[in-house]
Amino acid sequence: MRRLWALARKESYQILRDPAALLITFVLPPILLFLFAFAVSLDVKDVRVGVVLESDGADARSLAAAFAATPFLRVTPARHREAVEHKLVSGELRAFAVIPADFEVNLQAGQGGATIQIITDASNPNTATFTAAYMQGTFSEWLQARGAGATGSPGITVKQRFWFNPELQSRRTLVPGAIAIVMTMIGTLLTALVMSREWERGTMEALLATPATMAEIILSKLLPYFLLGTAATMGCVFLAIYLLDVPMAGSFAAMMLLSTTFLVPALGQGLLISTVSKNQFLASQ
Repeated sequence: MRRLWALARKESYQILRDPAALLITFVLPPILLFLFAFAVSLDVKDVRVGVVLESDGADARSLAAAFAATPFLRVTPARHREAVEHKLVSGELRAFAVIPADFEVNLQAGQGGATIQIITDASNPNTATFTAAYMQGTFSEWLQARGAGATGSPGITVKQRFWFNPELQSRRTLVPGAIAIVMTMIGTLLTALVMSREWERGTMEALLATPATMAEIILSKLLPYFLLGTAATMGCVFLAIYLLDVPMAGSFAAMMLLSTTFLVPALGQGLLISTVSKNQFLASQ
């Protein structure tokens, strides 16, 4: 045990004198986390859409106003579909809705006959799907507010609840997964250069000549980087909670226990790469 702690202390001194290890631990994780949080987003906001109002009825104008009041959409009104079709083709609009001339008549007749047409630019399927869903949702909410209900039956109201992510923010889904990806990358990078560095500097022979066993040498290499990886993980968690507004639900201790268990294979993978390559450049690739 004394040999193990002596070797671990020696490795810790090397880490303190190695700026690359400190940068990988304390600088790279926040950068990667912010990239995942802000550069990668599935949220669709301020989508440019058109609303073609072919009917002059009060209900049609009310529906058009409901589209304009939706915070996810930026509405361009028009009286004829030709006015927005070329904008959809040119990319100025992502979609447009057509409120037909017989909208009022069909709405008064009931039986679900009042329909609108939604045309989207499917060159970006993800955006097209979300935009169509927003516009359909706006139409359904307008029908419910009017008293017709989404199925045409008066008095029926559908109330949706979204558990675990009530605001439907993609950041709250992506950031926890990003932490796991960052842990894998950081854990592998931290130990990928450890053994190859010893071979290149010619100090591996000196280590093998010591009374320390191979298990003690490997553990002494893993322990300091395990602590660094745990610190990086805790830093990512605190950034996610206090800066990225991702709520923490459940036991923090249980999460850290599982995280450290997940970190060990990543460290072992980097150590294996470093041992096999025996070259820092190859190991870093």
